[in-house]
Order: sequence, then C-alpha cells, then structure tokens
Amino acid sequence: MRIVGIREESIALEGDISNSVISFNGHDVSLVAVVSDVVRHGKPVIGFGFNSIGRFAQRGILQERVIPRILKAPADALLGNDGLDCEAVYRLAVRNEKPGGHGDRASAVGALELAFWDLKAKLADEPAYRTISRHFGTTPAKRVPVYAAGGYYYAQDGLDRLRAELEGYVDLGFEAFKIKVGGASLKEDLRRIEAALDICCAAEKLAVDANGRFDLAAAIEFGEAIEPLGLRWYEEVGDPLDYELNRQIAGRYSGPLATGENLFSCQDVRNLINFGGMRPDKDIFQMDAGLSYGLGEYARMIKLLESSGYDRSFAFPHGGHLINLNIVAGLNLGGCEAYPHVFQPFGGYSPDCEIAGGFVSVSDAPGFGLETKPELRPIIERMTQ
Repeated sequence: MRIVGIREESIALEGDISNSVISFNGHDVSLVAVVSDVVRHGKPVIGFGFNSIGRFAQRGILQERVIPRILKAPADALLGNDGLDCEAVYRLAVRNEKPGGHGDRASAVGALELAFWDLKAKLADEPAYRTISRHFGTTPAKRVPVYAAGGYYYAQDGLDRLRAELEGYVDLGFEAFKIKVGGASLKEDLRRIEAALDICCAAEKLAVDANGRFDLAAAIEFGEAIEPLGLRWYEEVGDPLDYELNRQIAGRYSGPLATGENLFSCQDVRNLINFGGMRPDKDIFQMDAGLSYGLGEYARMIKLLESSGYDRSFAFPHGGHLINLNIVAGLNLGGCEAYPHVFQPFGGYSPDCEIAGGFVSVSDAPGFGLETKPELRPIIERMTQ
C-alpha cells in the first residue's frame, strides 16, 4: 500500500453566531484527503480528516510543511505490524519542529493524522471506533452519552429563540444540553439559564460555557450566582492557560468544572493536572484530538490522566462531530457533544446515528463515516474527482 496524494481544502463554516469572546463568521476548517493506491469498486480508498470546529483552516502549515514531509517519506516508513502506522505519520509530520509553541501547528498535524486513521479503518473495512479500540486495547462502546451544544449568541436573539432552539434538540432525541454564558450581563445570562432549565427540566442536564471570558473576580461572581442551581458543569471560566485561576475557582465552586479544549499537548495537560486544581471524580476534561496533533497525542493525554488518578469517564472531547464520536466510542470515554444545527457542514452526526435516551449510536460506516453526512458528501465527492 502506498500513498499517492494528499489534498487539503479549506471549507467555510456556515452561520453567523458568537460565543462570549468571538464571532464564528469567517471561520473555516481544513479538510484533508489522503489518497492510497488501493482500489475498491473502481475507486481509490481515501481517508478524510479535519482539524476541528471553531478555529481556522491550516492550509499554509499543511501544504508548505506537514504534507511534503509525508509525501517525501519512503512508503514503508508509514507501515507497521497492523498496516498503516499513524504514530509514524505523527513523527514524520513534526520532524524538525521545536518543542512547545503548539497552537495552529497542532491543529494542522491533527487534521492529517486523523485522515490516516480514517484510511486505516477503511482499509480494514470497519468503522473507525473498532479500529481505535483494537489498536489501543479498549472495549468499544456502540452507544455513548451525548449532549447538544448550542445556546450561542445571535444577532437577532432572545429567550424565545433560545427556547425554540432547545425544544428542537429535544425533538431530535437529546436530553442534555450546553449553552453559552459570559456574552451578556450576569442578569441576562441568568435569564437564559432559567429559560434553558424550563426545557431540560433538570439542572444536572444543563452545562454552561464561558469560553474563557472571565477574570478571577467575574468567574467567582458568576460561579456564586449559579452554584445553588446544581448545573452539570461550569466550563472554561477563564483563560485556558491560567491554571492558577482554575485552581482558585476549583477551591471555591462546589460544582463540576470543565476545561481542556484549548490545550494542545500532553505537557499542557500535565500542567493542568499539576497546577489547575482539577478534582478527580468531579471535573471534566475536554481535550480534542483535532486540535492536539491527532488521536495518538490524545490517547497519551488519556493515559496521563489515568496515571495521575483521574478516570477516562470524565473525558468529554470538544468537537460535536463524527470523528470525535468514533474516538469517544473507541476509547470508551465519558461521552461527547453534538452540534445539531450549527457549524455546518461538519457539525453533528449522520442520519444513521440514532439519538435516544441520552445516548447516540455510532454508525457502522467504514472509517469515521464522513461520507454519510449529507452536508459533507458533496464536498468529499468534489475532492475525490
């Protein structure tokens, strides 16, 4: 088996929505296609992957640095005992890159490495979660807990719009939700939380996400206001690298905290564990393979958590898409989020992923199943021509 080509296309995200810090208008995603010389049904077998939702495409890093390193490598350098060696892909992709300074580089490598995992699963003619489970020696989960992530700020916004959005998620089969906070006054955000609680009917089914908006004083004030409600978790209260802020909030807020989506390496996670005050059996870790060099580095993060006394059932990756659904099922993690109506064409799942009873079923489509998502299919077909 040889790799005969690697393509990248920057795909714009649909929608004009905001969290407490940024607008997503103008954001895009790098979709990577890894073309093999294996032909089935008259077509080459191609692996697809992308970095993540809510950041930017990484065309420059991919096309100028990362992809050329892979294409220049000998064919056998990408092969291992069980076929494609995705760890070798990672090592080649970061060759001559200095330690630290992860950021966009980690996202670029993640898109490429995940495309190789998709290809590896397709060559085995199986869904990616089974390939992942076998490789890492875990017990796969066909169904995993899921929550609908929404409640963004819109140009034309209001409590009626928020209620209608969450009611739509209920109609789709969701029972747990997350909404944004920090982008309005405390008084208005509390109204939004009350409106959301009217829909989900149980505080333990509603999480709130500040997207790093607050300084310590604001984080404490907001935490004191919501603590009596008993919400599912209070997410990314301050700057993701301000471990001291997170430690102080963990010492004052009795409910669960969640963070990690903006940590892009094992060293970042080690610092969170050592200095961030994260509490075992309570707080949630949200690292995302698409933002952190791919599945290999993400699996090392999970291993680091477990060696430090944390449980993988408290890992809920950021992302809300088919790739992370397969990762959650394959590594048997705590659960995943979904973006049912936002961040298209990548957000959400394919029609064959059944959502019911607080769980989502993983598709049996080969690989990550990106081709089964109607919004993505035309783009993928264009890239295969």
